[in-house]
Amino acid sequence: MNKVPVHTACDETACPQPELCPLSHLRDGSSVRIKQLACDDNLAKRLREMGLGEEQKVTVRSGQDTVICQVCNMRVGISTRLADKILVEPETVSRKAA
Repeated sequence: MNKVPVHTACDETACPQPELCPLSHLRDGSSVRIKQLACDDNLAKRLREMGLGEEQKVTVRSGQDTVICQVCNMRVGISTRLADKILVEPETVSRKAA
């Protein structure tokens, strides 16, 4: 069995890359790993300072106008517009290779 990323947390058609999804598109309770910060260097630096850096595991707690996520045992609220720039990888599940 191979570990294959499966979109169980968001709408696959809305994701820019097959294996990545914007943080703003996730359902409440979704656990994911940040893979890319698609923003300028200054904003990426600030996100990393807040604990939202690459390879960090994040759990979405709610998301409408503001996305609230749990990271490093704290909750962080960011705008939906900013959450659009944080690309995440869904948790992997075991699946037989075709």
